[in-house]
Amino acid sequence: MIFTYSCLLSVKGWPGTRDIRVFALSSMKVVNLKQAILQAWKERWTDYQWAVNIKKNFPKGATWDYLNLAEALMEQAMIGPSPNPLILSYLKYAISSQMVSYASVLTAISKFDDFSRDLCVKSLLDIIDMFCCRLSCHGKAEECIGLCRALLGVVVWLLQACAWYCENLRELGPVPSIEAILRTCQERLHTLMKSTKNRALVHIARLEDQGSWNNVEQAVIKVTEGLGNVPNQTLRTSLEESLFLVKSIPSMLSVQCELPVRASFPSVHAFIMLEATMNLIGEIQPLVEQLMMIKRMQKIPTPPFVLEIWKACFTGLIESPEGTEELKWTAFTFLKIPQVLLRLKKYPQGDQGQDFMDDVNVAFQYLLKLTPLLDKADQRCTCDCLSMLLQECNKLGLLSDSNSASLTSKRFGDRESAPKLKTGDNANKQPNPVLILRAEPTVTNILKTVDADHSKSPEGLLGVLGHMLSGKMWDFLWTCFGIFIINVWDVSPSLPIAKSASVRALLFDISFLMLCHVVQTYGSEVVLSEPSPLGETPFFETWLQTCMPEEGKTLNPDHPCFRPEPGKVESLVTLLNNSSEMKLVQVKWHEICISIPAAILEILNAWENGLLSVEAVQKITDNIKGKVCSMAICAVAWLVAHVRMLGRDEREKPQTMIRQLITPLYAENTLQFYSERVTIMSSIMEHMCADVFQQMGAALRPPVESQEQIPYRNLLPAKEPIRKALSSQFQTVLRKGWVDSQALHLFEGLLNMGGVFWFTNNLIKELLKETRREWANRAVELLYSIFCLDTQQITLTLLGTILPNLLTDSAHWHSLSDPPGKALAKLSVWCALSSYSSHHKGPLSARQRKRQKEDIEDYNSLFPLEDTQPSKLMRLLSSNEDEPVTLSSPGDRSMSSSLSASQLHTVNMRDPLNRVLANLFLLISSIVGSKMAGPHTQFVQSFIEECVECLEQGSRGSILQFMPFTMVSELVKLPALANPKVVLAITDLTLPLGRRVAAKAISAL
Repeated sequence: MIFTYSCLLSVKGWPGTRDIRVFALSSMKVVNLKQAILQAWKERWTDYQWAVNIKKNFPKGATWDYLNLAEALMEQAMIGPSPNPLILSYLKYAISSQMVSYASVLTAISKFDDFSRDLCVKSLLDIIDMFCCRLSCHGKAEECIGLCRALLGVVVWLLQACAWYCENLRELGPVPSIEAILRTCQERLHTLMKSTKNRALVHIARLEDQGSWNNVEQAVIKVTEGLGNVPNQTLRTSLEESLFLVKSIPSMLSVQCELPVRASFPSVHAFIMLEATMNLIGEIQPLVEQLMMIKRMQKIPTPPFVLEIWKACFTGLIESPEGTEELKWTAFTFLKIPQVLLRLKKYPQGDQGQDFMDDVNVAFQYLLKLTPLLDKADQRCTCDCLSMLLQECNKLGLLSDSNSASLTSKRFGDRESAPKLKTGDNANKQPNPVLILRAEPTVTNILKTVDADHSKSPEGLLGVLGHMLSGKMWDFLWTCFGIFIINVWDVSPSLPIAKSASVRALLFDISFLMLCHVVQTYGSEVVLSEPSPLGETPFFETWLQTCMPEEGKTLNPDHPCFRPEPGKVESLVTLLNNSSEMKLVQVKWHEICISIPAAILEILNAWENGLLSVEAVQKITDNIKGKVCSMAICAVAWLVAHVRMLGRDEREKPQTMIRQLITPLYAENTLQFYSERVTIMSSIMEHMCADVFQQMGAALRPPVESQEQIPYRNLLPAKEPIRKALSSQFQTVLRKGWVDSQALHLFEGLLNMGGVFWFTNNLIKELLKETRREWANRAVELLYSIFCLDTQQITLTLLGTILPNLLTDSAHWHSLSDPPGKALAKLSVWCALSSYSSHHKGPLSARQRKRQKEDIEDYNSLFPLEDTQPSKLMRLLSSNEDEPVTLSSPGDRSMSSSLSASQLHTVNMRDPLNRVLANLFLLISSIVGSKMAGPHTQFVQSFIEECVECLEQGSRGSILQFMPFTMVSELVKLPALANPKVVLAITDLTLPLGRRVAAKAISAL
């Protein structure tokens, strides 16, 4: 043989000569190794002598695993019916002195398949017992993956042994020797599998090679089938427990720890409050997704989760101001929430063995115990609210007939002893819930009428729209069924050509008023359409985006949209100044609306220069609002933008014009439905002007007792710094333990006034003041729901600016101590998960406003795309003189130190949220790898722990994918994170590199 290899190696230029040489040398060494083992056996060397001599006779640097030393010793020891004790001692010495790896020994054991040789099997089980409780590997990642594969192989071997001996018991009956060895196999299997570390390694091997796991499943089936052959009940139970451990490996990450039951969940309560008061007609699916996110992150069981939703709804009904807000809450509670629960029913709830209908029933039973809350709601709505809710839930299949009847009867009994309603003005009044639930046919007919073709008879459409404007019908339809009407009504309706100029003017005016009301009630996003391929934008959308004042939007009074053709402006000024009334014939109303701002500017200049008297200006404003209210709205919209640009002393005359325009005109010669239209016009103008007049401390008009005030207006205390207002309001909310509608509106006003960074930074400061754990946790839940006012922008500010400032400045580290630091970590993870989830599940809801980002840094300069550009964040990191090894930019990092799963998944790094997350994890990686520990290190630990706690099975592609792979080995050095489940959770096991990183980290534990 040696001569043949020599001949092959002497052939020069032979293809693959190097491979043949390596194979030949390896084979020769194996042959020599076997000869050395036989020689040691013949000369009866002790294990120590054998180790010394074999190391002398083989070249230095040769790895014994490469030479298959463990397999060679095993093969020689297991030749006969019983093992060779001397050679077996060599193997044990090699294991104890770490000449061979655990992986090679396990692999060699799994190749033995003759289970009939009991003595050999027992000796192999003894070898496993030597190290099964201390399996480890400190080599390269490939070697750690090898250990995973070997461990999986030996699990298969043990299962096959158990199956073989179970079958023997069936054939031979209860033989004590077979039972004994079966028990030993079971004990070794149980010892291996009860270790979380070993199960984690097998889990990695399962993902690495699905075929090998199929062998495990087949072996488990065979053992299960053979359990009936085991006469010993104790042994059979032990085998079942061991099989359970093996079968639990694929789902080991989904096992959740039991949390203490709490009585309330402020974040759910506050989020429901926010949705009902600020996003009533928003789409249902984003609301459902957000609720499920809260439920998963806080691990809330389904019954108290549903109960908290109902508690928030009833609280909102009780505290809502009369009028529009009361109708909003009624519609939200009786129409929208049942639909939300219907969609929640389709989601996996995580409550084992519990049906969603049973959970809803349990939630209602808990709700029945809150008798004072239900009685107060019944008094407010003048009806049995709970019974009506039960009927709606029963119709949608959320409650069974029997449960619904049982709950209704219990509530009926409770109401007998409740305080009786006072008979008076409301005795003959129809309750709002009854009106809403019975109004569906009416709304359907209105929708059909509005959506029909009215080109031949526009008077019919005018009659329907006029009916919608009247009294309570207006509030009722638009508050409760606005979403349905908006979906049908075109944003810029193609008005039918009416023979009568007055009909055409009225159709334009009413539709304009309706759309303005919708924008102010529900936000501009609900009426903005998708961009047209032809580039044509409807008139109202153009006017809305450039001319209509909204919260958080700054208008430029000198914008070109306010500067139409001079000829049209002059003719309009002349018409307004000289005519006693507007002529309706041949008037293009959209052109009038575009020209009116420039005309108002001319009139205002003339008045300020003394060319017009107050009486003349009053005559002009009466002419503007006398017939078509949309003209007055366009004029006031421009005046509001103009006043914002003026000094305090220059605002008197523009504000006087606003007061003149907002006051109704009582004249006989007006168009149809004028009183209804002017009421809506005044309401729209009040919303437009409220902030401008509040800044000056001036009244828009004298208060009228019978007139309903705009809810949630003028909430900010006069002459008080907004920083103090924010702090006092948050402390009030924190003491109460929940957020009401008024507080949410105040917070939104402060957010609009101070900007995203100011708002977020100051609320984080309030959180860091809390040194009591219970209060800090409550503050987290409340802040999370408050941040839902603008989740995306607040999250970008929190993760991209505020956290890096706290983590890189040692002067702030003391504030990151537990419990406020841990609370901030939890809040950061919740915001990151919510933003990332909603950001990647389709378009934003109407609530996610397109807020201007004037106070957020340019993310392209903060986190540049090109790695060669220095990053502001990394310059912050490199400024620490005590850490000279900290890198100054991502470009200085080698690929191996900054590579993350997101790069392998080709995530779009031009997205601001993705960039912020990636750079935050780079910062965390630098902190973990630094030599200085402190509260900031504790914060990082809490941040990762919360990521793992909130992790949903199969969702490892979320924010943790931005973590560099090299960070895993640093994290396991922290005691709280040195856990196999943590390693599995923070690495992306769908990637080969992720599995190698996880195997290396777990093997070293």
